Amino acid sequence: MPTFKLDGREIPFEPGETIMQAAWRQGVEIPHYCWHPGLTVAASCRMCLVEIKAERPMLMPQLKWDAEKGAYVPSDKPKLTPSCQAPAVAGQEVLAKSSEALNAQAHVQEFLLLNHPVDCPICDQAGECKLQDYWQTSQAKLKRKVTEPVHKPKAVRFGPTIVYDAERCVMCTRCVRFCDEVVGDHVLDVRERGNKNEITVSPGRELDHKYTLMTEHVCPVGALTSRDFRFKARVWFLRAAKSVCTGCATGCNDFLDYDPRHNRIYRIRPRDNAQVNKFWMCDDGMLSYHRLQEKRVTQAILRNGQTSTVTHEASITAAAAALGRVAGDKVGIVLSAQHSSEDNFVLASFARDVLGSSRFYVAALGGWDADKILRNADNNPNRAGALAAVNGVDGVGGKAGTVADLLKDVAGGLVEAVVALGWASVEDAATLAPLRSLKATVSLSSHVGALTEVATTLIPVSSIAEMDGSFTNAQGTSQHFERAILAPEGVKPAWHTLLALAKAMNKPLAFNQLSDVRGSLPPKSVQEARS
Repeated sequence: MPTFKLDGREIPFEPGETIMQAAWRQGVEIPHYCWHPGLTVAASCRMCLVEIKAERPMLMPQLKWDAEKGAYVPSDKPKLTPSCQAPAVAGQEVLAKSSEALNAQAHVQEFLLLNHPVDCPICDQAGECKLQDYWQTSQAKLKRKVTEPVHKPKAVRFGPTIVYDAERCVMCTRCVRFCDEVVGDHVLDVRERGNKNEITVSPGRELDHKYTLMTEHVCPVGALTSRDFRFKARVWFLRAAKSVCTGCATGCNDFLDYDPRHNRIYRIRPRDNAQVNKFWMCDDGMLSYHRLQEKRVTQAILRNGQTSTVTHEASITAAAAALGRVAGDKVGIVLSAQHSSEDNFVLASFARDVLGSSRFYVAALGGWDADKILRNADNNPNRAGALAAVNGVDGVGGKAGTVADLLKDVAGGLVEAVVALGWASVEDAATLAPLRSLKATVSLSSHVGALTEVATTLIPVSSIAEMDGSFTNAQGTSQHFERAILAPEGVKPAWHTLLALAKAMNKPLAFNQLSDVRGSLPPKSVQEARS
């Protein structure tokens, strides 16, 4: 692979790559605002100017202050080139930290801050703002402007999710290019010129497509802000856990940003993965953290003529006793397209090895608005993982029915008890009323749903934000996610709870910890994605 030198370091590159691209792939950051690896080159911010050494360099005339003469004298300087636009050439020497390049960066930075309000104390971007970062590295001195700055519109409502502050904007046009090139919706544009530039929404329109929060996310400064996150938290208090979106079968890689002091998630950000979601996420995915924290099941419940709350251990004992009174082949097993592969696999193992049941059903959410960008028609993150659990390690097993099939089997007397993992479906409690008459309906749920209202035994389990696990997306690729926040006291992942339930029925499963479960997953569930 050909290489070039960047500040003395050898940088390999692929043919056709620019200096910026090649450096970025090696983890070397050349200061920039307008460049983004997933968008076309604008080369408008001029922050990434570099010096390219050559035998016959291009020089520009300038007047340079001569302290001895006390006057400006004619001189010259090397002509700098935007590294986001300049192609990488084998053997060339590039300087991003030469005196001329650093001087140019300092002047560009000062120019961008001339009319900026510097309202960092109230700006949501504070702590992760490129203006702040590059002021420290490239300028580090007060701006010299003493006249009144140019004032522009503030707190402009662009749409249901986004607020715009034109005074903070550096006119990088990332938001415009994202809407044009990724979403295919020319809803944003630039108006006026010079220091009166600002981003505007097309007449008669709002910024209301399915990727508005991503439009805000690509902004390198605090010009575009999310109404969902606005004034909610300071980023330096947040920690990030690597996770996978629960919105659909695409399985976008993301970060769950949470505050460990409050044990609460405050936002979701996309995590780069060229094989899956590149750099992007949709609005529904970025807002899915709300449902991870709302309507949580935190207390075990028994319904036997009357409803009562019990301890976690008591609910497992009651469930074991109830299931022990039912013939194994009469127990319906409801897997979940919303739960992890580990949860589904252990439930399938529990069905086969403890209960002796092969009556499998999969509960899943109904459809949603899909598109050709990221949104898969299946808005469940792990249908493939649930089905793989049904097929077993050898890939041979029974087929899984739907919730409608389960209700038919209940009506036909084929199912006398149910063990269900969550209940991610559109059915309501009235639809599931027939399950109330069963000998046992055991629900292992993290959130309130249709089944939790009719279950005879409700056992709370961890949500995906409270555990380590994996999903298998529509491409058949398994992707791990990490625990972010702590589960309520005493609440464990469903797979762990099922091990306790098997032990209570005197038929312990051959798993002790998560690594044991992962090591036993069906082959189709363990192909890892490289991010």
